[in-house]
Formats: sequence, structure tokens, C-alpha cells
Amino acid sequence: MSKVVYLQCPTGISGDMCLGALVSLGVPVEYLTEKLNSLGIENEYTITAELVHRHSTEATKVHVNLVEHHHHHDHHHGRHLPEIEAMILKAQLPARVEAWSLAVFRQLAVAEGAVHGVAPERVHFHEVGAVDAIVDIVGTCLGLDWLGIDNNEDGLPLLYCSALPTGGGTVKAAHGVMAVPVPAVLKLWEARGVPVYSNGIEKELVTPTGAAIVTTLAKQFGAAPAMSIKQVGLGAGSLNLSISNVLQAWLGHSDSESNSNIISSASSPYIETVSVLETQIDDLNPQAIGYLYDELLAAGALDVFTQSIGMKKSRPGILLTVISRQEKIQQIQEILFRETTTLGIRCSTQQRTTLQRQIETVETDYGTVSVKIAWLGEATNKVVTNVQPEYEDCASLARKYNIPWRQIQRLALQSWYQNNKGN
Repeated sequence: MSKVVYLQCPTGISGDMCLGALVSLGVPVEYLTEKLNSLGIENEYTITAELVHRHSTEATKVHVNLVEHHHHHDHHHGRHLPEIEAMILKAQLPARVEAWSLAVFRQLAVAEGAVHGVAPERVHFHEVGAVDAIVDIVGTCLGLDWLGIDNNEDGLPLLYCSALPTGGGTVKAAHGVMAVPVPAVLKLWEARGVPVYSNGIEKELVTPTGAAIVTTLAKQFGAAPAMSIKQVGLGAGSLNLSISNVLQAWLGHSDSESNSNIISSASSPYIETVSVLETQIDDLNPQAIGYLYDELLAAGALDVFTQSIGMKKSRPGILLTVISRQEKIQQIQEILFRETTTLGIRCSTQQRTTLQRQIETVETDYGTVSVKIAWLGEATNKVVTNVQPEYEDCASLARKYNIPWRQIQRLALQSWYQNNKGN
């Protein structure tokens, strides 16, 4: 069981929306302030959080208030990447927070540098931007760590993010007026191949800081991963838009990062996405169909079946259906085109619900038979719903001892039920 977070971003993402969503999930503002003060910026900002309404939704708005006063940074108005990296390294943050924060800042500096044609080390975070970005980025990493989000294999958090809206219009920046999405955001999207779409809102919906956080830390973009949701945090943005400007952070558990197709919690039945390929055929030697079944099953089709149908010009034909996992579609289509006369294959995606299954072996007087068991419920509280001896095992014993197949099948069942009286 891993603790994961999914960010659902219908109106985009910014650093303060991330902070709002994490505070909404329970991260204490005092904790963030205490840890951020170790960066040596305690007299440059304050953080406050309040509940606000965006349309009729109540969400948490985090304000990063910058303190206006003259300090030693005035002469060069801002901080460069090496200086920010040194601040983070000196601050004795939790190890993951330090690593994640450095990675996000580096990614942001690489993107800004690419836009302006300078090395990442030479990128200049303007005075307002610097403290703001430090609080947003380090604060977000502190929050993810505080919530106990588990790590990936690569040391990044198990954070997932939806596709992002592009926004539009223009925004005033230090370098004048820029079109949205601003160049740094586009660079970050390009680096990760982020899926985007337009929701028709002509505003800056994804800020460079928001983009840097998710393009650095998110494991993948798109639909939510298989997870059971325990809590949802809502972070408010500063714009009032035509749809409520709220970032949702879904906190929950996921059992299997490996198989993102399975949309289930720990208990069965599993719901998974499968592809259904079908084609109708009226001019093929029926003998080819037997060969086709073997080829398709060998290629990993989950199931293959045919139905008799009447086709045009009153020809009898067959409807061939193949159930397959999505990653096998291409291979299965190649087999269908190669081995049949079909000119077209339809493909649709469906949800299938399956019971959990396993194979057990039982001993009979005539030999060993595998038995397929299907059950509902948790491992601790299984309800066995189906017990089927394997056809081939029964068949080979029936042939070997010249006994009816049904008799072997019955003995295998008896033997299984005797071994499992308790269940």
C-alpha cells in the first residue's frame, strides 16, 4: 500500500494553490513557517491561510505576504540559482524535502535559462519572485513530506497530475507583456511532454512555479491512478474565473503502481480496462479460424470467440471478437489482418470486472489436477464463488486411464472440497 496524491487541475496550478491544497489536507501553517525560516528569510515574508469561496466552493487560500523593506539584496534585485541552492542546503530540511526542492528549482532555472539563452546558474529570480518561489516550492515539498507521501523508485514522491489547461491572453512580467502560456511554462511542458487542452479561459492558469513543481515531481500526467481516496484538499487560486478556481489534491492509497489499469482498492473484484476488437468475415475457409484462435491466444489475447451471423447478399458469416489488454492491440490487429480476409477491425474500450483468481493443485487417485479458484472479498474474508478443474489436466488423465472426462473432473472437485472444508 502506498500513500499517493493526485492533483486535479481544472483551472491550472500555481505555487500558492499547491500550498493551499496541502494546508487544506492538514499541513500546519506553523510547521511550514518554522521550517521555511531556517532558510534565513524570516523577515522577508509571512504566510497566512484563510477559507475563501470560489463560486460556491469553499477552499483554502494561502497568502505569501512579502515584507517591503530595504535589505542587502537591493543592489542586484534578486537571487541566482546557486544562492538559492546554498540556502536550501544550509537549512537542514528533511532529506527528501531538500532533494525535491533542489530538483524543482534546478528545473525552473533550466527552463528560464533556455528561454533567455543563459546558463541555469545565471538565471535571475527577481526580488519578489525569489522569496515567493522559495516559499511556494520549498513549502510544497515540506507539505508532501509532512503528509507522508511515499517515494517512487527514483526518490521522487508518488504524485500524479491531471492534464493542464493552457490558459491564454497576456500577462505583465519583468520583461514586459508576455503571451500566455509564458515561455518558461512552455519549456517545462515540452521537457515532460505534458498533456494540455484549452478550457476557453484567457488567463494565466499555469504559472512557472506551478509548472516547475509538477513537471519535476509528478510521476505521470493524465487520468487519476488506481487509488482509494481518503481525503481531498482544496487550494484556491487568486483569480475569480468562470469555473471555480480550485486545485484539488486527492490523497489516498494505491496498491499497485505497476498496473495502472486496475482501478480497484485492495478488495476484489477488480475493474480493469480492456479492448474489444471485432470484425465480421464471410469469405474465409473455416479451417483458418481454428489456427487463428491459437495464434491470438498465444499472442496474449484474454479471450477469443465467434458467433454465426447473416451478412449482406444473405451470406452466412461469422463475427469474430477478441478481448485484449490495451498494450496488445497492435499485435492482435496484425494477426487478424495477416490470417483472415478482413478489411477492417473495430476497436472499443470497455471496463471489465473480474474476480480474483488463483490456481491450486489437488491429488486424485489418477494423478494431479490443477484447479482454478475464483473468490470475492479480502484475503482474510474470502468467499469462494467458483472452483473449476483445468480441462486439459482432466483430459490427459481421462485418456491415459480410459475413464470418462466427467469422472476425473468430479474426483478433482471432491478432492478440492475435502482439502478446503474450513473455507
